[in-house]
Formats: sequence, structure tokens, C-alpha cells
Amino acid sequence: MTRPRDIGTKAETAVVRYLVANGYPHAERRSLRGALDAGDITGTPAVCWEVKGGEAAKAASDLTILTWMAELTTEVVNAKAAVGVLVVQRRGVGPSNAGRWWAYMHAFQLGALVTEVVPPPGRAVFPVRMLLADAVTLLRAAGYGQPTEPRPAVAPYLPTAATPEGTTDIALPGLEAVR
Repeated sequence: MTRPRDIGTKAETAVVRYLVANGYPHAERRSLRGALDAGDITGTPAVCWEVKGGEAAKAASDLTILTWMAELTTEVVNAKAAVGVLVVQRRGVGPSNAGRWWAYMHAFQLGALVTEVVPPPGRAVFPVRMLLADAVTLLRAAGYGQPTEPRPAVAPYLPTAATPEGTTDIALPGLEAVR
């Protein structure tokens, strides 16, 4: 049987490898800090990461996620970070694909990353789930980690611009229209 500490180490290592390869070259596992836990990963200025792996993560209930988000909030304060991200291993998605694990942020933080407007205190404190790859993309676009490459212009979504087959063309960076 694998010890909980070994499960955590394996999950944290997978996330660190993903971060290093995707704009956070100085990311590394943080040594334990006891009562003043500041997250599981360091070397990512202003971003606090909490990583959960193993069966507990794969089978996490909504209540478990909320409990972990509360833990993350304390760690963000301890780390004096601006943003907190909870990363949770997904069932059927191994460590080599950690970019496809779930990442949770509080809605107010996600909104601030996208719009640069912080909602009033106590608003939008619920968790929002996305892939770790998407969370990293948002963080880097907002100026965290290494700068992103210039983003290509994306055509606006126009629901009335349907093709003859009845589908809608949406230009997305890096994707070709499939017909």
C-alpha cells in the first residue's frame, strides 16, 4: 500500500514537471512548513499551488473540494500570494498528463485574471473548475510565469455565421476548420 506522503509526492512532482515545461521554469516542490503551510509548490511568484492526488482526489466530492479550497485560502495568505490554485488528479489521467488534471480557482480570482476587476469582498467565492493547462494559460496571459507568445487574433464568435452544413465557423488559435 502506498503511503499518503508518497501519493502526495508523486502528484506534486507531476504538477511541477508540467509547470516547468509550461512557463514556470523555477517551479519545485516546497518542503513542509508545519502550521504555516504555504502550498505544495514554490518558485512560481505570487501563485500558491495546492495539489491533491491518489484515490482521495480522484473520488473527491463537492464538499471535499470546498474543504480543500478553504485550506488553499489559508495557504495563499501564508504564502503572501496573489492567486491560489487547487490541482486535483483525475481518474484515468496519469501523471504524464497532469495538464489534464482539474484546477480550481475561486470565481473572483478567475474574474480578476480575465477582466482585471476584483469583485467586492464576499462575492464570487465559489470554486470554478478547469484543466490545469487552461489555468496555466490564463495565469501566463495575466502576467504570471514567463510571458506568453503573442496571441493570434481570434475572430469573434458569431452564431449567425453558419456554414452551408449548418455548423458555425469559429477561428481558434492553432486549430484548422474541420469539415
